Amino acid sequence: MQIETFVLGDLQTNCYLLTSNAAGFENSAIIIDPADDGDFLNDELLHRGLKLQNIILTHGHFDHCLGLLSLKSAWGTPIMMNFADQFLLEKAQASAAHWLGTKSDPIPPADFDLAKTKNLDILGEEIEIIQTPGHTPGSICLLNKKEKILFSGDTIFANGNIGRTDFAYSDGKKMSKSLEKLKELNQQGYYGQVYPGHGESYFL
Repeated sequence: MQIETFVLGDLQTNCYLLTSNAAGFENSAIIIDPADDGDFLNDELLHRGLKLQNIILTHGHFDHCLGLLSLKSAWGTPIMMNFADQFLLEKAQASAAHWLGTKSDPIPPADFDLAKTKNLDILGEEIEIIQTPGHTPGSICLLNKKEKILFSGDTIFANGNIGRTDFAYSDGKKMSKSLEKLKELNQQGYYGQVYPGHGESYFL
């Protein structure tokens, strides 16, 4: 699996483009957190001759999802997230206007609830869905045990930083439990490389 990072938008959100050279997946792509530039991502996909298979959201904050409409309109591909964050998609336009003073496209709802599955087949590799509520009710991480990679969204960042829990819908106690879960997975050797929602990727 190849991982390419695009840093997009005013909040410098990491969007991850996943591709593969494995037989049968050479022209397939997955996007994790499209941020706010779906048009740019569409151009990248078309330029490379890739077909978008799935869009996965680590959580529902507006800076991670404003590019959804452009991608959904172009590809019709399923949007996957924990539906506990659906309310954040519904308020994403208003949130962008409040925090950034910008107008944005309406956000389509997610199609597939990642609270109801433990694993996904992504480009021929098994990806485990780790439920990590705290920053938002539906925050998730994506774990590739084969490659020892974790896509952590806004749950954990470099230098021991973690996602905010001071929002009305956040939960500090749940965040603590989520952090313990991730710490245990790391100690068990299931991942070392971390790709967060903001900032540089890093190795634990």
